[in-house]
Amino acid sequence: MNLDLLSLGIGFGLGGVIAAAVWLHFRSLHQAMTDRFKVMSDEALAQNHGTLVDQLSAREQSFRELIAPIAQRLSELDKSQHLLGQQLLGLGSETGKLVNALKTPHVRGRWGEVQLKRVVELAGMLDHCDFYAQVTTESGRRPDLVVNLPGGKQIAIDAKTPLDAYLRAQDAADETERKTLLLQHARQVREHIKQLSAKSYWEQFQHSPEFVVLFLPGENFYAAALQAEPNLIEASQQERVVLATPTTLIALLRAVHYGWRQEKLADTAREIAALGAQLYERSEVMTRHFSKVGDALDKAVGAYNSTLSAYESRVLVTARKLHETEALTIGKVIEEPVAVDSRPRLTATAEPEKIE
Repeated sequence: MNLDLLSLGIGFGLGGVIAAAVWLHFRSLHQAMTDRFKVMSDEALAQNHGTLVDQLSAREQSFRELIAPIAQRLSELDKSQHLLGQQLLGLGSETGKLVNALKTPHVRGRWGEVQLKRVVELAGMLDHCDFYAQVTTESGRRPDLVVNLPGGKQIAIDAKTPLDAYLRAQDAADETERKTLLLQHARQVREHIKQLSAKSYWEQFQHSPEFVVLFLPGENFYAAALQAEPNLIEASQQERVVLATPTTLIALLRAVHYGWRQEKLADTAREIAALGAQLYERSEVMTRHFSKVGDALDKAVGAYNSTLSAYESRVLVTARKLHETEALTIGKVIEEPVAVDSRPRLTATAEPEKIE
């Protein structure tokens, strides 16, 4: 009994020793593996870190190369914006000077005339327009422009539109004042329409259509007046006044220019027809002359052949007989004369006439 217990105790003790030894072995192995994994991890991390740094450096360089043109364009854009800002400031200054200058009546009138001439140039109508310095009516009135139409007709154009209320509206302190000034601008335009209609330019030019053109030197002047007084077009038509902006006047002048082109083509066609008739008439006269010359030549050939026949039968026969008698010592023999068989040639279309 005691031996069994002893054996059991020894067995348990030996098992514990073996278990302890095994545990120590696994612990040592675990520590070694842990240390090995740590070393490998450190090496991998160090290697990957170097590669990652190289990749980041390369990508940073590529990114810098990519954004370099963008940065350059942004720099150029910044310079352009700065230059544009200076130009806008200069433009604003010049615009202000222009507005101030246009507030003076004679400057405003001259500016309208310059705009009118520019429109005529764009429409290609310089050759068919007489400007204010060249035209004065019998009553002493002087339109700014007279447009010559095909057929001797004329259209008068006036460019003396009042613009002072509109210009003051641009400097208005508030919207109410601005609307009031624009309404005044529309009334000034309407009053000028009545004054222009009273001049009756269509009665002072021969063959002139019964209307006159009022030129507004800017689309904005017309739009502002029309917005303030929508019935302005109907009112102008009743007064026989046609409102025209640069755009609509160019269209009108181009239509007139087209009419001149058609007139020129018609003149050319008439000239060609006259020349054709003249050529045909002269050809007929020359044909009669050729016929007379041909008749004369034909008669001359007939007379020549008749004379030759008489010469052969009356003179030449006797001369030959005289030569045959050997009474003459002259050794020359009279040659046989040749008759003319040619006749004047007829034209391909002419019928042959009998030659007597």
